[in-house]
Amino acid sequence: MSLRFYDTSARQVREFVPLREGSASLYLCGATVQAPPHIGHIRSGVNFDILRRWLTHLGYDVAFCRNVTDIDDKIIRVAADEGVPWWQVSERNQRAFTHAYEVLGCLPPTVEPRATGHVPEMIDLMHRLIDAGHAYAAGDGSGDVYFDVSSYPPYGGLSNQRPDQVVESADSDAGRAKRDPRDFALWKGAKPGEPSWDTPWGRGRPGWHLECSAMSTKYLGPSFDIHGGGLDLVFPHHENELAQSRAAGDGFAQYWLHNGMLVVGGEKMSKSLGNSLLIPQMVRKVRPVELRYYLGHVHYRSAIDYSDEALQEAATAYQRIEGFLTRAVEVLGEVAPAADVPAEFASALNDDLGVSQALAVVHGHVREGNTALAAGGKEKVAEIAGELRTMLDVLGLDPLSEQWADGDQGLREVVDALVAVALEQRQAARGRKDYAAADAIRDQLTEAGIVVEDTPQGPRWDLRRG
Repeated sequence: MSLRFYDTSARQVREFVPLREGSASLYLCGATVQAPPHIGHIRSGVNFDILRRWLTHLGYDVAFCRNVTDIDDKIIRVAADEGVPWWQVSERNQRAFTHAYEVLGCLPPTVEPRATGHVPEMIDLMHRLIDAGHAYAAGDGSGDVYFDVSSYPPYGGLSNQRPDQVVESADSDAGRAKRDPRDFALWKGAKPGEPSWDTPWGRGRPGWHLECSAMSTKYLGPSFDIHGGGLDLVFPHHENELAQSRAAGDGFAQYWLHNGMLVVGGEKMSKSLGNSLLIPQMVRKVRPVELRYYLGHVHYRSAIDYSDEALQEAATAYQRIEGFLTRAVEVLGEVAPAADVPAEFASALNDDLGVSQALAVVHGHVREGNTALAAGGKEKVAEIAGELRTMLDVLGLDPLSEQWADGDQGLREVVDALVAVALEQRQAARGRKDYAAADAIRDQLTEAGIVVEDTPQGPRWDLRRG
């Protein structure tokens, strides 16, 4: 099966045909850094990291641009409430986002531009739109610049809305000199105490939509392959991006991919609802790799309704994968990744990134591998474990990779030696039929967080998870 994606703009699944053979360009709307990230934010990062990894596995040379919106109304309000400069709020929260992406195993983007570093590109885009009759500077001298929605008949096509049904744009203040209530701000005139930059139309700061059009085309070109982001961005953000870019003469994105929302009790996760689950607290509940599994195991276009129970179920599912590979390494010494993934795994990901179906293949391999381990079939174990590692690498979940391998191998070896002594004592107690003493040793290890499993090859141990 060829690679196919559900394209929001076409409202159907389309075969992926890149603009340049062998290359894939991907733009992802990244963080607006007014607050630290919750798992709803990072779900998008995980989903598109899997896409990026799969494109790379298929042999594409991937250019991945993920922006940072470091100036915004919300950022300014937070800074004013705290009595600190706006850039201080942006900087600390961008670091929090970067840390969260790294903790959950997301590969760094090819480039990660900040909005405030691209004002010249934004000014150039506004010039092009004004010259083409698609934008205008407010006549009141405020410094505002607006996109003229009525000048672009295809407006509403991405979000499937008719232009005459679009409500008033909410991204500018009441009383500003807009010609049409639907027109949206490209540039916002300066206000006292707010950051501003010089333009031919007066000092001010960029509108959110303008930022992404300027940054994406600077790094990926006037036309690029894929634009991604959360489903909540389809309107107005992505609709406005598409309109202003196409009106300026750019081909812009050829495919639009949107991930579903992460909700709590049916409500979108947000700080205002008080249901934000921040990354630092989440990785105390489960390990980072288990949290990644949870955020990525559902199809990217489906909603996730968060619960602690579902999180723990995902962690347990990942531990089954990890447990098999750990035992395989004990038997084989090492496990080399296979050259390619199984055909059914590839078919699942080629069909609009069907991670759920791909994970079904993964868990099928785990079951088959455990059967092979019990039968003592080393060759079969090696084959299954190798394919498993390659599949998990695509998903960013390989427990034997450098990202997720035990960070302190020296400490692991010390614990291994100490546990080995206890297990020898337990075996000796069982040998003399002192089962009470043997059980007491096992109970003490369990209390210390060591899980003992009796196998045909002898007892083995692991750290208790969760």
